[in-house]
Amino acid sequence: MRGSTRRRRGARPRAHGGTGSGRGRGGPLGFVSRPRPRPPRAGSAVFGRADCQHRAQQGTRTATSPADDKDTALLEGQNMTTVGFIGSGNIGSTIARLAIEAGHQVVLSNSRGPETLADTAAELGPRASAATSGEAAAAGDIVVVTVPIKAFPNLPDTPLAGKTVIDTCNYGPERDGHIPELDSKSLTSSELLLRYIPDAMLVKAFNNIYFKHLLSLARQAGAADRSYLPIAGDSAPAKAAVTEFIESIGYSVVDAGPLADSWRQATDTPVWGTPYGPTSNEKGQPVGEDAIRAALATAMR
Repeated sequence: MRGSTRRRRGARPRAHGGTGSGRGRGGPLGFVSRPRPRPPRAGSAVFGRADCQHRAQQGTRTATSPADDKDTALLEGQNMTTVGFIGSGNIGSTIARLAIEAGHQVVLSNSRGPETLADTAAELGPRASAATSGEAAAAGDIVVVTVPIKAFPNLPDTPLAGKTVIDTCNYGPERDGHIPELDSKSLTSSELLLRYIPDAMLVKAFNNIYFKHLLSLARQAGAADRSYLPIAGDSAPAKAAVTEFIESIGYSVVDAGPLADSWRQATDTPVWGTPYGPTSNEKGQPVGEDAIRAALATAMR
């Protein structure tokens, strides 16, 4: 992602987990920065973006304040990064809101169709639009997959080919049903996801923190109490892109290794939720790099 130095705190929606709420399955975001302008990327999904912009013009925009108008004018003419969302529940809509506050464009989708996201897109404002999952995948420079693991077979694999994809999902047998490869621990959930989108550049992120903590703990770069989030992936360029995105919204990053090691940040591991404090404390507690590394190191399989 392309980030710069201007930051401001965004609105605070609800989100946690790939889907669902509470201390369920997944994770979100907080503080923000404006991305730098960049030239159009070769092979970018122009049709997907134009279609989503058309949807926004057809009723997903909200009235803006003078400050919002000024902000929009400052961004006008810049080729901002577009973040596509496959899944727009608590975690998806929260990341989307904070991405917008950072100056990014967002394209939302869910399994029920773009018309069910009209209110959400309207609330998020002129840099948000609703689309089908295939359109959101095609439109995104980065695509966030935030769905139940049982929905992996329904993902649009073709438009995700070559894309940096963020996986926020956690395995929950009570929701997803029992999956032999995950029950036996022969695969991580991210490795399973990669079977369905084999040509994507996958990075595990945002799955280990309670959504209210993620919203409240975001800080500007350089802040003494800036918190860290773990990421895991096999592609160095994709990790770099996701790191820049995470840093643009108020967190620093700990590289937790390849996707094969992403189990270290899965549900019920030491780094999952606990370092940021109990859910009864909605503000959470800042967590530094050393604490995240120590939690990852003590995970047992």
